[in-house]
Amino acid sequence: MFFLNNKLEENKEYQSSYIWQKFRQDILAILGLISLAIIFISVIIGPLIYQVPIDKIDFSQVSSLPSLEHPFGTNSLGQDILARVLFGGRISLTVAILAMLFAIFLGTMIGAIAGFYGGMIDSLLMRLTDLFLALPQLPLLLLVVYLFREPIKKVAGPELGIFILVVVVIGGLNWMSVARLVRGNVLKLREMEFVKAAVALGARPDRIILIHILPNVLSMMIVAATLGVGNAIITEATLSFLGLGFPPDFPTWGQMLFQAKDYIDTAPHIAFFPSLAIFLTVLSINYIGDGLRDALDPKNIK
Repeated sequence: MFFLNNKLEENKEYQSSYIWQKFRQDILAILGLISLAIIFISVIIGPLIYQVPIDKIDFSQVSSLPSLEHPFGTNSLGQDILARVLFGGRISLTVAILAMLFAIFLGTMIGAIAGFYGGMIDSLLMRLTDLFLALPQLPLLLLVVYLFREPIKKVAGPELGIFILVVVVIGGLNWMSVARLVRGNVLKLREMEFVKAAVALGARPDRIILIHILPNVLSMMIVAATLGVGNAIITEATLSFLGLGFPPDFPTWGQMLFQAKDYIDTAPHIAFFPSLAIFLTVLSINYIGDGLRDALDPKNIK
């Protein structure tokens, strides 16, 4: 048994090494990883170094161009754009990551239950998934936020309330593709020998799903998670751009674009830098997702 465990550990280490080697060969994926690391470090550490207040109004510097004093320029109220981009990045990325985790959790749970139990449970859950897929997401998203924005503000406050609502709504409308992917893999895995052996030994269904099945769909979930973050960033930016996101004094990248839309002709730099942050972040995440998809493809793992 000890010898067998050692062999399994060596095989896992070999596969991990091979996956990293395969991922490293994708130049765009590596560039995306480096770019995303720089963005994360900037939004986490940047506000501690560049300590310009995000809400300081200076009418003598209204819509000023990038300079040494204000590297990204200022907005229509004379507020420093670099400070707001760095601070807003924390909010946008936090919303995106939490919404992605919620969508992955919900989609994985529904897909695993549907695929493992099959029958009527599978039919009901998949029809529910089809229903959500058939709904127009953006109008539904706007409707839900519009209806529940004021009630949740009264309960949790204007900032925390909108934060919770945006995370739940974005995550709750993006779990369907994950559920279908997980279900398809679970349908295949439940017919394999190691799952049948676990069933024959009397293992509980929840243990079989958590211990034997989900680890085998982990690679697919990682790829879905990376792509889900990019989608969540765009969705949050869309909500904020349409005026249904965070309050104006709570700068996210989308909220900054919303405030800059009236100054595209006279001061395009106000919209350029938050747009660039969204573009680089989503592009980097998509490249990483493509690289992980190729590296984690079972056909490529020896």
